[in-house]
Amino acid sequence: MAAIANEAAATMEGSDTETIEKPLPHKLERKWAFWFDNQSKPNQGVAWGTSLRKVYSFDTVEEFWCLYEQIFKPSKLPGNADFHLFRAGIEPKWEDPVCATGGKWSFTSIRNANLDTMWLETLMALIGEQFDEADEICGVVASVRRQRQDKLALWTKTAANEAVQWQWLIL
Repeated sequence: MAAIANEAAATMEGSDTETIEKPLPHKLERKWAFWFDNQSKPNQGVAWGTSLRKVYSFDTVEEFWCLYEQIFKPSKLPGNADFHLFRAGIEPKWEDPVCATGGKWSFTSIRNANLDTMWLETLMALIGEQFDEADEICGVVASVRRQRQDKLALWTKTAANEAVQWQWLIL
């Protein structure tokens, strides 16, 4: 390790004999964005979606893992909170033009039962383009509810396209 640090120092000091190359990032097919919506403290009279915030966008494998390691896992979120991963340019709202004619397929589980594992596997399937009809998918939402149930929901562009939803259930 010390030898590597010494080589880096020598290169930074202007040595022309050796250069340190950073590995190229592994680009994803699409850019993605994490969103968070904390409805645990709803304000009376406030329109839905006002607490929805884009957390971060990414388009490389390295950025994904850096973010994933630093953010809360769904099972650690407060009750009535939603964590979203959507394609960049699509807001996780039914009012978004891409989602307006779309559908949602949900998987409900007992509170905290494998939610983090299901979330990670779904994220990896999305960013890794594992769906045959990936262009039809808007994103996924992890919802933590106080009623001792958690839910993952896959949002699609076209509600009539059942092939996408069935594929997710098989993954």
